[in-house]
Amino acid sequence: MSDEMPRDDTTSGNASPGEMKHNEAQMLRDAGKLSVLTMISRVLGLVREMTKASFLGTGALSDAFTVAFTIPNFMRRLFAEGSISVAFIPTFKGYLHDADDKATREFLSASITVLTLAVGAVVAAGMAASPWIVRAFGSEPVETAILTRMMFPFLGLVSIAALLQGILNSYGVFSPSGFAPILFNLCFIFVPQIVSRFTANPARAMAIGVVVGGFAQAICQLPAVLRTGRRFGFISPGRAFRNPGMRKVFALIAPTVFGMAAYQINDLVSTAFASRAGQGTASSLQYSLRLQELILGVFAVSAGTVLLPALSDAVRRGDWGKYVSSLGRSVRSILLATIPVAVFSMIAGREIVILLFRKGGFGEESVNLTTQAFFWHQTGLAFIAFNRIVAPAFYAKSDSKTPTLAGIVSFAVNIVLVALVATPLKGAGIAAALSLSAAVNSAILIYFLLRTKLDGMSRELTGIGRYALRLTAFSLVAAIPTYFLRTSLLAAFGTADSRLISAGLPLLLMGLVFATVGIGLLAAVRDPTAVMVGGALFRRLGRRRRH
Repeated sequence: MSDEMPRDDTTSGNASPGEMKHNEAQMLRDAGKLSVLTMISRVLGLVREMTKASFLGTGALSDAFTVAFTIPNFMRRLFAEGSISVAFIPTFKGYLHDADDKATREFLSASITVLTLAVGAVVAAGMAASPWIVRAFGSEPVETAILTRMMFPFLGLVSIAALLQGILNSYGVFSPSGFAPILFNLCFIFVPQIVSRFTANPARAMAIGVVVGGFAQAICQLPAVLRTGRRFGFISPGRAFRNPGMRKVFALIAPTVFGMAAYQINDLVSTAFASRAGQGTASSLQYSLRLQELILGVFAVSAGTVLLPALSDAVRRGDWGKYVSSLGRSVRSILLATIPVAVFSMIAGREIVILLFRKGGFGEESVNLTTQAFFWHQTGLAFIAFNRIVAPAFYAKSDSKTPTLAGIVSFAVNIVLVALVATPLKGAGIAAALSLSAAVNSAILIYFLLRTKLDGMSRELTGIGRYALRLTAFSLVAAIPTYFLRTSLLAAFGTADSRLISAGLPLLLMGLVFATVGIGLLAAVRDPTAVMVGGALFRRLGRRRRH
């Protein structure tokens, strides 16, 4: 658990330059903490997949579990985490800003009441309709239906966890929410090993692990919520649905759910095209996306989670200077992380894939397919990260329609491109289509940011564009010696039996060279974003040494 205390960010009036600098440094520290927790969670996610493989292999039970978990997990992504955070945090921030304790308690009580009723109804309907739902997926119907019924309560538990996360994030408390997915993965890994002797098959043991993990995600955040001093409970449904705050939440959620549905359908359609493009194409894309999501989870997701409450607070105070500057600093920081990582990954992608995946049935052909997909996925890494940072800028203003519109347009672009390139270019073409559609999404968001006509926004976006070009140029310069070093390293170590020697050692040495050149270039121009990030890291390390 976290020892963080809630910060009161609800004071009115414009912040002084010193306060703005302190707030931005605090935001950077929060993002850093959350990034570490996310990294641990993503690593445990890889261990989770290994656990699943050891329990279920690739047989009928594995297919049944995969389908059964996909259904409630799809609805979690659609209704729980993204939608609740997007709609709830800006609304709750408004209540905190108004400092009306009675109205705030009423809104929280309405939120928990409506959420419980809505999700409870969906869970009950899903469990009852499981035999009919699973028939659409073509896996073993009886066992898949049983597993689906077992795991549908996960949706309810993780929805409560998402609401608690929204409360904590509104107070500037992030560590419990970052720790929650770690607990879920630990439950997924260890609970099946404990209960498998008591279940009919290992898939049911893993289903129990999923539900216990969902419960752990919710309960681990409750003490931190109680420490905020907020108390709330259930109220009558009529009163809950009539609450003005809930009406605002409904208005924000509707377009967000629509946009999230478009994104999820996008993934399903792309997978369908990949399945028809040739054996191994769909799997290689999923492995590549897993690597990309690992990078995005560490940088973009954490920064976006921290940024939304900060921007919501700036909007409530009418502090548009802080709104623009906080957004600009966050985007620069994420570009500083993702552009060099993308360029390096495009050079060393094969070594990354070999080190992480080449084992057993994952042979040379699998390496080649995944490396090609990973190369083209990385061309869109900075755009996807940009989108995940900039979308909260609209959500903070209670504008969920603009990101939804951008998502739908990019979805349409992606589907058209995939239909054109899937057959001739296979996985590489599908990955490139996703990257290009992410660039379209970014362009639309930039267009609407410019239309806000906020003082300094145009200047900030122009500066961000120049900064992106500078980082790209520096990364390409650092890539030159790295590329030539790669040839020599692979000639020396590439034939070794151990992956740590054949791929891991060249990857380490290439990374050191790339980082040395890149950091040297940033130091030569005294890059302010790099100085800010580096200074925050050194101060944090210094405090840890003193303690």
